Amino acid sequence: MGTTASAAPLPVPLEGVHGNGMADSKQSLSVSSFQTVNIHSSKAKSIITNKVAPVVITYNCRQEFQIHDDLLRTNYKVGRISDTMPEHYLVQGSYFMVQDVYSKADVVNTTASHGAPNFRQVKEDFPVFGMGQPSLNGFRQVLQRMQSQGHEEVIFFCVREEPVVFLHLEDNFVPYTPRRKENLHENLHDLGRDQSVDSLELIIRKELHDFAKLGENVFYVYNDIEHFKDEPQKVAILCEEDIQVTEEVFKRPVFTMPSYSYHRLPLPTEGAPLEQNFDAFVKVLKENPSLSLLQDPPRPLPALIFSCQVGVGRTNLGMILGTLVLSQMCLQVDHAIAICSDMHDIKEAIYENKKKLEGIGEDYQFQVGDAVECLSLELYFYLIVFNAYLHEQVGLTFLFLTVPLVVRQCVDLPAVSDEYLSPDVLSTVKEMKVANFRRVPKMPIYGMAQPTSEAITSVLSYLSDEKRRHGRVLWVNLQEELVLEGNEHPYSTAFLSRALESALRDEVLRAQKWLEVTGEQEKQMKMMKSCRTLQEIFNQHKSSIQGLEYRRAPLIDCCSPHEQDFDRFLDAMKSTLAEDSTSAFVFNCSNGKGRSTTAMVIATLTLWHFNGFPEFADDEIVSVPDAKYTKGEFEVVMQLVRLLPDGHRVKREVDMALDSVSETMTPMHYHLREIIICTYRQIKTVKCEADGQRLLLRSLQYLERYMYLILFNSYLHLEKKESWQRPFSVWMQQVALRAGVYEILNRLGFSEFENPQDSPLSTLRHRWQRQTYVSLPFRGDFF
Repeated sequence: MGTTASAAPLPVPLEGVHGNGMADSKQSLSVSSFQTVNIHSSKAKSIITNKVAPVVITYNCRQEFQIHDDLLRTNYKVGRISDTMPEHYLVQGSYFMVQDVYSKADVVNTTASHGAPNFRQVKEDFPVFGMGQPSLNGFRQVLQRMQSQGHEEVIFFCVREEPVVFLHLEDNFVPYTPRRKENLHENLHDLGRDQSVDSLELIIRKELHDFAKLGENVFYVYNDIEHFKDEPQKVAILCEEDIQVTEEVFKRPVFTMPSYSYHRLPLPTEGAPLEQNFDAFVKVLKENPSLSLLQDPPRPLPALIFSCQVGVGRTNLGMILGTLVLSQMCLQVDHAIAICSDMHDIKEAIYENKKKLEGIGEDYQFQVGDAVECLSLELYFYLIVFNAYLHEQVGLTFLFLTVPLVVRQCVDLPAVSDEYLSPDVLSTVKEMKVANFRRVPKMPIYGMAQPTSEAITSVLSYLSDEKRRHGRVLWVNLQEELVLEGNEHPYSTAFLSRALESALRDEVLRAQKWLEVTGEQEKQMKMMKSCRTLQEIFNQHKSSIQGLEYRRAPLIDCCSPHEQDFDRFLDAMKSTLAEDSTSAFVFNCSNGKGRSTTAMVIATLTLWHFNGFPEFADDEIVSVPDAKYTKGEFEVVMQLVRLLPDGHRVKREVDMALDSVSETMTPMHYHLREIIICTYRQIKTVKCEADGQRLLLRSLQYLERYMYLILFNSYLHLEKKESWQRPFSVWMQQVALRAGVYEILNRLGFSEFENPQDSPLSTLRHRWQRQTYVSLPFRGDFF
């Protein structure tokens, strides 16, 4: 049932598209010209164009669908460097992609030995380092070197203001930057005025991916802009994962290095930084506990690494700032006598710090040299003022800032008959005695609605028959509301805690009370002649089935499980599999829909990590408009994906698990991922604001649940080598928190359609508060 991918068009031929050597030629990709865009040859038999969207008939003549693809509505420009070179698409309609760093730029020859060009450290053993732009593998080499030298903590600053993307070449990702034809040696420093450089990199990645889809999965780049020998070069781009942006390359080590952090601090190539640049730099260091003057005992200073393109101008500036700060820290901690008593002394101190950057090779003398000659007057002035600021504020600035704790609570649900809540849309009551019974294909994972005692017997017999032979069964009840079985039928109430199940049972049996219940025939009064708790029912079955284990893992309906809930699921599955690797896992909630499906996806991912991932089939063709939203490709989700190591694969695995589970419940029209956009779109149809807020909350809860599944799968990958000894909840606090995951969750929303900050529901606090809100009924008069 799941929507997994949009149809991938093949190349648009460029014959007949003439350029004049400049980027002024256009190629329209309208629907009328769709005959030039083909579906993969293994799927398309014929294409019928119309005014809405092309209709594709597959070779087996079993499928007919429309192609809704944004690619068809684009008007990308093409151009060429010279008349002797091939014409190709241009980034942002004007620019050519050029390899970022050429070999001659590494004047001190550190790329091979250290991983980055012009890698160096300031003198006097301050842990301040500078370097040029590394590749992905080169950056990994830099971090390994830092660890081997005993640096416990590393703070990395990318000081580039121009966009950089990394293209997949063999086993590495190599940096490329867009440049103008008129000056292919110079980067662009004026593209990010209307948007952040990180956002611009995402736009460029999307363009490159589109260009590749339109050009036989390749794109043209330039490596040799001196002699243009064999230029341009073809780079294969099969998917967006073949292109990484700066954030992905530099921030993902946060998940594997416990004391690493990444920050982008764009600095100008000329002149002084803006005041907010200084503020951003100070803010990073202020929030670092290793730089707190109150720490006892003192910690080693963190290593500060600054990187621009070549590793000279802006890198030098960053190294000066870092050296000034660490100099102030060392002077304060060691109670040394201040050497900068007036502005003249401050100037001399800056001069001395600047000279520490010298000695990196003869070729740098013309660029580094004397501080006064090297720096612009404006920049020199700002450095003096900044150092004066450090003298005044160092005792106050570097205080350790605590992170506020957030508490999540459970919510109760309305009181109704469980049978009334669980219509048997899968038609399984007749055979299995329980509504909506289903199994994940080829896996020992089952889900269903709340069963009766008779249904439990039927299901256990089914699992232990000659065909399945499950000797051990872990049965997990996901209802967080109070549940009792009365007169052989399950009932639940939200207005009493599930901890009171035994007390309520005793009260019902002792008093033989008539109870008001809500069923198919509205409210009724029923006399409960028998009443048992769920634990009593399963205890009875455990006496006859030795391998049965029953657990209660309450989840809030429609919401993401709590982080501790993921811990409980994983611990239960680990202990069960340790006893018997062929165990079956059964999950039930009130209707066998939302909560059961969530638990089944968690179990599916966990078993894949234990037993190996299956071979995933080709992405199915999508026949709906805005297919990326049904695929879960919301901006906030993709922000998380870019943050996580191998994030695209992690998301794809979650999607395959969701699709596998949802295949079993097509009649329900319920898919944990697709329901996100379906619910959000309903907001436009409501007539009152309260209903709109309810739907917005529900869609955000669905979105948060989907993102937590992606986070959990990432955790399973990263902590697998340690056998998941660190719980997911602890990993979220120790690793994901530092990486900025909670910042993303605290600005949750559909930024494609609206500003998330316009609604308080975008914050964790307000979403969790709404979980705990229940309007309790009352009788009598209210005074």
